[in-house]
Amino acid sequence: MKRRALTTRPGGKAATAAAAFAGLIAVSGCSFGGIASLPLPGGPDTGSNPYEVKVDFANVLDLVPQSTCKVNDVSVGKVTKIQLQGWHAQVVCKLRRDVKLPDNAVATIGQTSLLGEKYVALSAPTQEPASGTLGQGDEIPLSRTTRTTEVEEVLSALSLLLNGGGIEQVSTITQELNAAMHGREDTIKDVLRQVNTFVGTLDKQKAQITRAIDSIDRLSGKLAAEKQTIADTIDKAGPAVEILKQNRADLTQMLVSLGKLGNVTTNVINQSRDDLLANLKSLEPLLINLNRTGSNLPKGLELLLSYPFPPTYTNAQVGDYANIHMTIDLDLKNLAHNLLGGTALDGQLAKQSDQLRAQLKPPQITIPQSPLGVLPAGLTSPGGLSGGSSGGTGTGTTGGALPPLGSAEPGVQTLITGGLS
Repeated sequence: MKRRALTTRPGGKAATAAAAFAGLIAVSGCSFGGIASLPLPGGPDTGSNPYEVKVDFANVLDLVPQSTCKVNDVSVGKVTKIQLQGWHAQVVCKLRRDVKLPDNAVATIGQTSLLGEKYVALSAPTQEPASGTLGQGDEIPLSRTTRTTEVEEVLSALSLLLNGGGIEQVSTITQELNAAMHGREDTIKDVLRQVNTFVGTLDKQKAQITRAIDSIDRLSGKLAAEKQTIADTIDKAGPAVEILKQNRADLTQMLVSLGKLGNVTTNVINQSRDDLLANLKSLEPLLINLNRTGSNLPKGLELLLSYPFPPTYTNAQVGDYANIHMTIDLDLKNLAHNLLGGTALDGQLAKQSDQLRAQLKPPQITIPQSPLGVLPAGLTSPGGLSGGSSGGTGTGTTGGALPPLGSAEPGVQTLITGGLS
């Protein structure tokens, strides 16, 4: 019996591997969904009892199944399915049961690095308080999902800026600025200093500016509160406007007449200007003298209430008698100065007074002084002051002599001597 040596044809090992793979597919049945359905080595562990949530994205970029789901950069699940839902994409995420998220959670498609893989980042909302708990079958709508900017988009925008934007014009702008500022450095520095002063002043006045803005805010609030009142006032002003409209011709005529009156008044003032200025100049000495009087004029006006007596006249009259000490100055010079002071007549009357004083000499009058208790000659006491009894024939004393002081009654003696013994 001849034995044949076993030979292996080229490609035999590959055929064997293919047959084994085909057997694996046959064993798995219809549940195989392609290579993407196989779990990746080192992928996140979702545990034995995970739950699924649906996340709607307007654009999932290049997110693929088996991508990671993260919370605070910690892998907590994976993407199991990406499907088209209307005009947007719907991503099904399988999360661990111990992951607790609010019912209004937000989702973002992030990227691990500049050229890294995409992942779904889940987090609590930052614009509103968290509420509820995310559970099995819940859906995060489009309004709460976003995506990061792609590197391609950044490079495209940078290319547009460099090629068709303003970068290429920076050199031209710089040259024009240098040409405009050349020779004007001092002016530009002065403008900058003024701007600095202005900004500093605004900074110092910021409290007042804030108060002004607050006052305007309060005013606006009051106007808003009185809005209905203002509206009613405007509505009720309609009849008044109608009356003004009806009397428009009269109002126009009145304004025209006022214009004519103004023209006449202007002409009168222009024509009488010289006379008015002359009158004012004539009043100048009077006003100067009034100013010189100072407080004397008000005091002098007080005399009008008690003329010809001084204001203190009431102090001299007590009861049924009065004590008056009066000094009458009839000197012409003093009278002229008091009544016509500051005028031309004052000087003229003063000269005439000096001449009159030189011509007149006061008379020399001697008033006899009688001794105490003796009446002037020719005067007798009432009743003759006769001595003796009522039936006697004695004659009265002559020469104005009074009875001896010792013989007078005590009351008369006291009156004559003033109480002196």
